[in-house]
Amino acid sequence: MTPGGGASGDPIGSPGPGEVPGPGESHATGESPGAVPPTIPAALDRAATTWPQDEALVDGPVRLTFGQLAAAADEVARALVASGVQPGDRVSIWAPNSHEWVLAALGVYRAGAVLVPVNTRFKGIEAARVLRAAGARLVLTVTDFLGADYAALIRAEGDLPELREIVALRGPARAGVVAWPDFLARAAATPAATSRLRALAVEPDGLSDVVFTSGTTGAPKGAMLTHHASTRVYATWSSVVGLRHGDRYLLIYPLFHCAGLKSGLLACLLVGAALVPLPVFDVPEVLRTVAAEKITMLPGPPAIYQTILNVDLSGHDLSSWRLAVTGAASVPGELVRRLRDELRLETVLTAYGLTETTGTATMCRRGDDPGIVTRTSGRAIPGVEVRVVNDAGVELGAGKPGEIEVRGYNVMRGYFDDPEATAQAVGPDGWLRTGDIGVLDAAGNVRITDRKKDMFIVGGFNAYPAEIEAAMLAHPAIAHVAVVGVPDERLGEVGMAFVVPRLGGSLDPGEVIAWCRERMANFKAPRYVEVVDAFPLNASGKVVKFELRARAADIVG
Repeated sequence: MTPGGGASGDPIGSPGPGEVPGPGESHATGESPGAVPPTIPAALDRAATTWPQDEALVDGPVRLTFGQLAAAADEVARALVASGVQPGDRVSIWAPNSHEWVLAALGVYRAGAVLVPVNTRFKGIEAARVLRAAGARLVLTVTDFLGADYAALIRAEGDLPELREIVALRGPARAGVVAWPDFLARAAATPAATSRLRALAVEPDGLSDVVFTSGTTGAPKGAMLTHHASTRVYATWSSVVGLRHGDRYLLIYPLFHCAGLKSGLLACLLVGAALVPLPVFDVPEVLRTVAAEKITMLPGPPAIYQTILNVDLSGHDLSSWRLAVTGAASVPGELVRRLRDELRLETVLTAYGLTETTGTATMCRRGDDPGIVTRTSGRAIPGVEVRVVNDAGVELGAGKPGEIEVRGYNVMRGYFDDPEATAQAVGPDGWLRTGDIGVLDAAGNVRITDRKKDMFIVGGFNAYPAEIEAAMLAHPAIAHVAVVGVPDERLGEVGMAFVVPRLGGSLDPGEVIAWCRERMANFKAPRYVEVVDAFPLNASGKVVKFELRARAADIVG
């Protein structure tokens, strides 16, 4: 079991170098003024007071300062109040990244309501399932994203007894849908004092969000996250990664995900950085925006960085970019090396977390030995414990693989209206079962080897795709790799690797298999290799492995 602070030996809750303590404690870095704000509305108010004229949000021609951002969010809050939204009501957003999304979310918090973001990749039936499970009273959506009318999809589902109104953030209004300007016009009916009192009444331990995650069963489960857990985690996160006032943050993570909502929007509020959200990931647009907006921070999952590294970067001015933070079940060390060596980034850090841990549980620190960053996802943040256990729940020592468990202030309050799922995920002693397999070193740094569900068994030996993928990325002609298990009559399962060649290169499947057999145990080496142009990615930029498993089954037969 590793206390917060990990290798430094700090007691739980005590900040190490570059970390931010809880309320009432002194700051180690001074990068964020004053104590950690107790709520998200308080974080917005502080940003508007501290940096009123500094740029806060850039979305195409729309440019808002922190002062303007706070005023616009208050307008949304007053419109929500006028629409009958009460403190504690759930309000949903189903839309791509945009400045309207940001304003809507901050307005929801300021009105004392609870935000329920919905995945933009969902179909109508899936979105309706989330809205129904959360009892959403109002949904803010779009009518024209990538050819889809989300509002129409919601209306077509029906059976949403709690839903009172649909508002279109963007796109033409339809019958039964309120246009964004018409919705905002309602704010005039609510005095500013009302929204101010609503914001002041928000409790630090009150719910800020219900973020739905399908988990391993596919059934929607809404992780209940709180205001102060969010502000405390991301004050620490920002300080650890070196995000600071004046930084310019390109957000390719979707705002419906903790990575976009918390480590993106909230982190920028906490330190005074400008947020530049993109609605979809597009490499040419990313490179253009980095140059045009002098982007300094661009976090993303490994697949996103690998895609960027696999295009011709000549002619693109990326000199302003200095910070990269990545995380996944496992982050290949080769990727970290390439980000440093080929893009000349000042800081490349890895981190680990789940929605159920408010997005973050462990982090590498600036100043860590490069080997720690390339091999691990760092150690527990202050106030958080991490341990590894076997199937019986017995804690294992350093170097022994098992399921990772997390305990601390960052762990969700539970799954919304689902005590059974909550009891399965969080034990009576507060330990959250993550479903990830990993190993702790003697200093408390965690190395994630894979998701429990992704592991496959080859002739009785456990094979972890992420470990195999990391090894295969050392091949000089491989840009991306994703490994899945496929049925085998003799061994039960064997590995199949989907590989994307590096720019200008080519791959021979037989040569790749031979290369793997020379460098890894026989049970780990893939039996099949399929060369592809790209992988299916979800809205968060992660590889959709169930699609690859289906494709593998068709190929292998």
